Amino acid sequence: MESLLCRRRIKRVMVLIITLTWLGSTCGELEDQLFEVGKLKMFVDDLPDMPRLYGFNSVHDIIKPTSLQIGMFSTKWKFHRDLPATPVFAYGTSRSKATVPGPTIEAVYGVDTYVTWRNHLPSSHILPWDRTISPATPKHGGIPTVVHLHGGIHEPTSDGNADAWFTAGFRETGPKWTKTTLHYENKQQPGNMWYHDHAMGLTRVNLLAGLVGAYILRHHAVESPLQLPTGDEFDRPLIIFDRSFRKDGSIYMNATGNNPSIHPQWQPEYFGDVIIVNGKAWPRLNVRRRKYRFRIINASNARFFKFFFSNGLNFIVVGSDSAYLSKPVMTKSILLSPSELVDVIVDFSKSPSRTVVLANDAPYPYPSGDPVNEENGKVMKFIINNEREDDTCTIPKKLINYPHADMSNAVLRRYISMYEYVSNSDEPTHLLVNGLPYDAPVTETPKSGTTEVWEVINLTEDNHPLHIHLGLFKVVEQTALLAAGLEEFKECMTKQNDAVKCQISKYALGKKTAVTALERGWKNVFKMMPGHVTRILVRFSYIHTNASYPFDPTLEPGYVYHCHILDHEDNMMMRPLKVIN
Repeated sequence: MESLLCRRRIKRVMVLIITLTWLGSTCGELEDQLFEVGKLKMFVDDLPDMPRLYGFNSVHDIIKPTSLQIGMFSTKWKFHRDLPATPVFAYGTSRSKATVPGPTIEAVYGVDTYVTWRNHLPSSHILPWDRTISPATPKHGGIPTVVHLHGGIHEPTSDGNADAWFTAGFRETGPKWTKTTLHYENKQQPGNMWYHDHAMGLTRVNLLAGLVGAYILRHHAVESPLQLPTGDEFDRPLIIFDRSFRKDGSIYMNATGNNPSIHPQWQPEYFGDVIIVNGKAWPRLNVRRRKYRFRIINASNARFFKFFFSNGLNFIVVGSDSAYLSKPVMTKSILLSPSELVDVIVDFSKSPSRTVVLANDAPYPYPSGDPVNEENGKVMKFIINNEREDDTCTIPKKLINYPHADMSNAVLRRYISMYEYVSNSDEPTHLLVNGLPYDAPVTETPKSGTTEVWEVINLTEDNHPLHIHLGLFKVVEQTALLAAGLEEFKECMTKQNDAVKCQISKYALGKKTAVTALERGWKNVFKMMPGHVTRILVRFSYIHTNASYPFDPTLEPGYVYHCHILDHEDNMMMRPLKVIN
């Protein structure tokens, strides 16, 4: 493993040298060179609270469904006081109101929300994108987009299938596009979601350009008795991601791939050197000595965060991904992979100091990459008012108990294998799930209303956050593959792609890693450790009721599951998922 780590670090150094050489020789001009991140002073911009849109109407105190019109616009955004305005793609109700991240949508349990997502983007992208990784490619130009509500449980035609893309004005649409207005039923458990672009092969560049936003589903009858912090000041989403910039303020993304003879531009992971929270680099937030609720979303392409407070303050975790935990979990640190969400309470009355920094020490790539530095090791600062005040919010002993996940109720066991492929020069070329490209015939066909066991075998060096659309799951255990036979098992799997024939039971006998308390609830993303088999129990029904879906999940275009490192998902670590009756 040590030699593999060394090779990976050498690769990154070589790519950096190639990239910097390209910048110097091809561009030359100052505006095309990297901004010296050390010149940006931290904690000088206030944390923005993104605009709020309500996915319901209240008429004479009666809450009714509503329709929203949200566009994707090309505009400029100030990520830092001392950085020139950055060209971005942004969500908003108009170009002048578009923001990065986009507006926070607040919905109410049981009340339908309809959204018409409109593409107002120009004909050319602001970032380089690689046409060799099979991206959506309109015949008549334009930038394909489609919106996926991550964590949402709704009809297939509203899921944001990667092939359901459309260009500006719906002038051209993908092969699985069906309609202009998406329908979110909002009948699932209350919790946190986020919306983002999901266009085939372009997810990585469209999100880097700014197409992300938060979505909160509230259930007042269930949540009010918990007496958690409420109100815009004390209950705030934090959308966190990393970016790099040129001196002219534009977003920097490499223009030369690791394997340029195969993929001219694609690299296996994007890492930026500036940490952004709610659209500002290393922002600050003035807080009172009381409890706050933060709904934290890791919207990075590939960066994992291991969050902790510089003065030892605790997080109190109340939710993970789109569901509440059964009881709060107190912890000093939280590891969050790309696309994971964590819902936390922070009690600033317990802080031993007047200022505290939210920090990060996750290596990149995770878990065996480079250590953080001064810039990407800090996230944001909290400045605490010294005056104490009354705080009626509580931390209940119990939160929300959902029906028990019982292995004995599983109707089927599936093996899901993750592969990375390299060229003769030992550079990555692509990644696959179960050794199959995305457009191969569907192999995962769960029955609606059932529960399955998935044994996820990670045969790569990276930790892959696996995201399943529609289905929620609980993690049962993680078991290491025996190091003595790992290469033998990998060779067999590469040839046969059959865990049973390759005698998985003979190799999955290593050390077991316990699931942390804050990850024992229902998840829609989980971190698949390299060289491990992760057993998850996947449910294709609501977790909070015995009711069937109010829609037909068997319709086209179906659903998908994939790695949520966006550079992997785009090339081509994603597979279709077809629910059947």
